[in-house]
Amino acid sequence: MTALDGSATRGRLRPADGPAARPGAAGGPARRRRPRHLAGWLFLLPMVAIFGCFGWWPIVRSLVLSFQTTNLVDPPEWVGLRNFATLLADPLLWTTVGNTVWFVLLALVFGFPLPILLAVVMSELRRLGGLFRVLVYLPVAVPPVVAVLMWKWFYDPDYGLFNQALGLIGLGPYPWLQDTATAMPSLVLEATWAAAGSTVLIYLAALTSVPAELYEAAEIDGASILRRVWHVTLPQLRGVLLIMLLLQIIGTFRVFTEPFVLTDGGPEDSTVTILLLIYRYAFINGDYGAAAALGVLLALALGVISAVYLRLTRNWSRT
Repeated sequence: MTALDGSATRGRLRPADGPAARPGAAGGPARRRRPRHLAGWLFLLPMVAIFGCFGWWPIVRSLVLSFQTTNLVDPPEWVGLRNFATLLADPLLWTTVGNTVWFVLLALVFGFPLPILLAVVMSELRRLGGLFRVLVYLPVAVPPVVAVLMWKWFYDPDYGLFNQALGLIGLGPYPWLQDTATAMPSLVLEATWAAAGSTVLIYLAALTSVPAELYEAAEIDGASILRRVWHVTLPQLRGVLLIMLLLQIIGTFRVFTEPFVLTDGGPEDSTVTILLLIYRYAFINGDYGAAAALGVLLALALGVISAVYLRLTRNWSRT
């Protein structure tokens, strides 16, 4: 009886020992998790430091510089809102804003539906689909300045490719970049060609998520290709279309390479954009404070446009 009681006693003591050891066991993994989290933060720290140095610090520095006047050598002088007053009094500013808005509208009319159309057509191709994807993406692989210089030769009024080709059918020559009526559409054409490839690939990837059953049901109902695109494809891509539209609006407001290389803002300042005016303020006039102030105004305007756009399309994107 005594041996049995001792065994029973020892059996009852084992569960009691278990809970007493559990806090130590729980503390062990907690102590082991701390170095693991610390290692994650150590790996993340270089990226955060680089992003802060090259991302956020220029933004803060530009904001401070917009209230100063400096040549970046001597100590800056605090001038308050004088840089913004100088900008608003410059008549070229409003011409520049009008030119930029005109570029954005033309880019949306011609450049936004074209990648969608190309993606839909290429998704229907059963043969040579990979070849067409490569050909569409080739302009993206070309360095921007090289592509713009190539198009500058295309637009040459004397021996450019476009006028040479049109001359074969008795048309031209046309002053593509030398006429105020055709200069901006010419810039939009080159920008659309250069940027369409990456957008097409995004739409092609999005098209793979559209259920095939919807197309099959539409075909059974006798819907044509256009009706299938309008009633099946576009509604299924609604979220992607909204995001890409916002990104294109922001990107076209920041156009710089095309007007800088092709026209330098001419003819008669008809292609001077906001970023080109910022460049002129900073590197031609040496007024870095006004250039920073204009950059701040552009950032605020794009922030307001983005907020309004997201507000207006919030409910529509969910339906």
